[in-house]
Amino acid sequence: MREIEREKETIRKMIEIYCWRKHKRKRGELCKECSELLKYAYERLEKCPFGEEKPTCKKCKVHCYSPKMREKIKEVMRFSGPRLLIFSPLSWIVHELKEKIS
Repeated sequence: MREIEREKETIRKMIEIYCWRKHKRKRGELCKECSELLKYAYERLEKCPFGEEKPTCKKCKVHCYSPKMREKIKEVMRFSGPRLLIFSPLSWIVHELKEKIS
C-alpha cells in the first residue's frame, strides 16, 4: 500500500472514531462537519510536497492545514489516537512506528 493511502486510511479511522463518540453517529458514518474535515485531510495528503516520504503530521516542518482545520484535526487526533489502539491496533502500531523513525 502506498504511504499516502495508508495515511488516508489512518485519518479516516480517527475521524470515524471521533464522530462516532463525540457526535453520536453510527460507526462508519460521518456527520457533515467530519465529512468535510476528512475531505480536507485527503486533499492535503494528495498535495503533500513530501509525497511518499511524508513524515507524520506532528513531525512535519510544513503546516499545510489552515489554522482552523489544523486545530480541528489536532483535536481529532488527540481524542482518537489512543482509541485507535483499541479499534484498529495495526493502524496504531504503524503510525507509532512511523512517528518514532521519522
